[in-house]
Amino acid sequence: MLTQTTLITRIMIAVAILLVVCGFCLMTGTEKISPGNILKGPGSVPGSNIEYEIFIGVRLPRVLLAALVGAALAGSGVILQAILRNPLADPFILGISSGAGLGAVIAIIAGFTFTFLGGSPITVCAFAGALTTVWIVWAIGRFTTKSELTSLLLAGVVVNAFFSALIMFLTSIAKSEQMQATVFWLMGNISETSLPVIIVNFVIVLAGLAVLWSICLELNLLSFGESQAQNLGVDPTRIKLIAFTASAIITAVAVSLSGLVGFVGLIVPHAIRLVLGPDHRQLLPISAIIGAAFLVLADTIARTIVAPAQLPVGVITAMTGGPFFLILLARYTRKISWFSK
Repeated sequence: MLTQTTLITRIMIAVAILLVVCGFCLMTGTEKISPGNILKGPGSVPGSNIEYEIFIGVRLPRVLLAALVGAALAGSGVILQAILRNPLADPFILGISSGAGLGAVIAIIAGFTFTFLGGSPITVCAFAGALTTVWIVWAIGRFTTKSELTSLLLAGVVVNAFFSALIMFLTSIAKSEQMQATVFWLMGNISETSLPVIIVNFVIVLAGLAVLWSICLELNLLSFGESQAQNLGVDPTRIKLIAFTASAIITAVAVSLSGLVGFVGLIVPHAIRLVLGPDHRQLLPISAIIGAAFLVLADTIARTIVAPAQLPVGVITAMTGGPFFLILLARYTRKISWFSK
């Protein structure tokens, strides 16, 4: 039985891990900086304190963005795995990635230059594409004759395949410089983003996670089956609609800011579930916090391992997350099997 004290303690430990990782990554890079020089401020003349400008203008926004995207993807992964009853579900299973990718590719090839709330045209079009895809998948799922969950999955697969084909077509006719930008975005990339943009999207993601947190008890009941949950006073359709909508919005925010960063929404929730159990009251917040720490660390590796060049962070999450998850799965499966003897 999860007590309030245990829950708070575990969340505080996760927050401490995130703070340590962020502190380490803020001080890590190709240019050495010292806390003393940062505390001195910008100086009387612009450019007189380069270390401060690197910290405030480059590393801090990038670390905050990585944490925001990691938290959104991991939190969304928890919820989609719950409502689809599939531990291998991730935020991209419903075609959100292909919709966002199509929007981003259109913005790159068309050469859009407009901005919205400080967001670049790629970010705006990717967000619009992701939300449009979610609406299409939900509409198809609601109007088919099969079970709702199966319909959502099948609709997501079909829409994802169709939009992926459109992305390949547009990429094939793009100019060389446009193709490079497209491929880099599709592989997942955390880039320098202004603090106002990060703050706006942070509020959206935090609100979405708060909504999802409010239905964690209902999600726990749904894990026993819809009929049982209904007998206990839960409206499965309403809960799934709220969960699907909120998780889709925060996924759209994450994808629009960073491109297609894989594995975070899959391995982090599943790893936390293996270690701490399936109670969504702790699974959601701790997964979001650890997801933030994981992506911050992965992005630091991506920007330093082949410096001055940078790797797409999606490459790092796939290369490091996959083996780590397999080790964790083998360890805890063996542990559970040993105790069951």
